[in-house]
Amino acid sequence: MARHTGPGTAGGDNELGDFLRARRAALDPRQAGLVDDGRLRRVPGLRREELAQLAHVSIDYVVRLEQGRTLSVSRPVLDALADALQLAPDERAYLFTVADVTQPAPAAGRAGRTRVAPGLLRLLDGMRDVPAMVLGRLTEVLAWNSAAAALLTDFAALPRAERNLIRLTFLDDGYRNLYADWPRAARDCVAVLRMEAGRRPEDPALRALVDELTSRDEDFAHWWESHRVRGGRELAKTYVHPVVGPLTLDVQQLSVDTEPDQMLVAYTAAPDSESEAALRFLLQWSGGTARAGGGAPDGASARDS
Repeated sequence: MARHTGPGTAGGDNELGDFLRARRAALDPRQAGLVDDGRLRRVPGLRREELAQLAHVSIDYVVRLEQGRTLSVSRPVLDALADALQLAPDERAYLFTVADVTQPAPAAGRAGRTRVAPGLLRLLDGMRDVPAMVLGRLTEVLAWNSAAAALLTDFAALPRAERNLIRLTFLDDGYRNLYADWPRAARDCVAVLRMEAGRRPEDPALRALVDELTSRDEDFAHWWESHRVRGGRELAKTYVHPVVGPLTLDVQQLSVDTEPDQMLVAYTAAPDSESEAALRFLLQWSGGTARAGGGAPDGASARDS
């Protein structure tokens, strides 16, 4: 059964139809192997009849899907639509999620654990030369070591509600200016959040974050409507740090078996690279001034009180 969420939810009124329209508009007809028929295109991307032709379904069926008037979509039809739209693996998974033909999504509104296990806190402490954090599923910063504070920001100085990487990316000028390519990083943030919205369309914490960012940042609002999605993967980020200048770091994202809603994130530099030298200098320069913290039930530092 296709998922239709209520007004004001992070997933929108008809997430399946919205996603199909957005991906149809984003696909160049020439990329899909279609010959220009000379007709004027009023909007970019594929026409509905072209998607129907490529997916071997009727135009009326595409219309009903996009308008939310078809409640049951089979797996073969979704596969055909995904192939026709040339969806990437993350986008294909998202299509199946919002159409409700995958395994049941986690319960909506389930409160994620904000407490970080003592053993995981000790691991963070031991990673003295590696910036590392524990994040919640909405990129809430639950715990961090001093190296992460030196690299990114003094999380301990922020109110608990503002310790969120996606929120900082859009609403904190200092954090925003760390990115060498902010638009690319910010679009990736939106795509990750949109992926989570497909899994938990009724989640109140996600809805509140999306509502705040939509109302306060025009770029976020625009990119949110594009319905681009992305799951977790290995990636590299380039920062322009005010102390050491540019450095490119590999970002490793590791799941926490005992807490499915938590993830350990670590930043490393290539051996013998300029970025490794810059990171080493930054950590030496920061000394004991960058505070580690997080993990306690009330959000206070586990070591500074």
